[in-house]
Amino acid sequence: MGFNFLLSFIVILSTYIVFRFLKSILNKLARQKKVSIKRLFYIQKVFEVLFVITAMVAVSFIWSVDLKGASIFASSLFAIIGVALFAQWSILSNITASIIIFFTFPARVGDKIRIIDGDNSVEGIIKEISLFQIELRDSDDNIVMYPNNLLLQKPVVKIK
Repeated sequence: MGFNFLLSFIVILSTYIVFRFLKSILNKLARQKKVSIKRLFYIQKVFEVLFVITAMVAVSFIWSVDLKGASIFASSLFAIIGVALFAQWSILSNITASIIIFFTFPARVGDKIRIIDGDNSVEGIIKEISLFQIELRDSDDNIVMYPNNLLLQKPVVKIK
């Protein structure tokens, strides 16, 4: 039993240390890319949730938690969440796209871009890149909200 406490402590401590290290890397990357604090906060929270879930699974294996009851509960919960996400599938894809944009998108807040989408092309200055959409101000001073998942699917031109 004491060994399980020690292993659990090691898992929790190492999860905390690795997350703090990742957080410092994300902070450095955000400064280099001049990312807003709000956007950095969202990205850090997504990773924090993933780290906590991973630690919980590891600790449950250490303590040999009976996963039969937990798996029934989890499968029921995932079925309900799956139906909800199917109705709102774009929510999950926008969050995933937001993480990809954080690491790879060459444009920043303040840059002028054109999203090429045939007759529905959009051009404007980036005002905000949030967890779900990118906010552009067009030449007519209108605010255009463009979903992150569509941004990754379309060609984007950075205008100098």
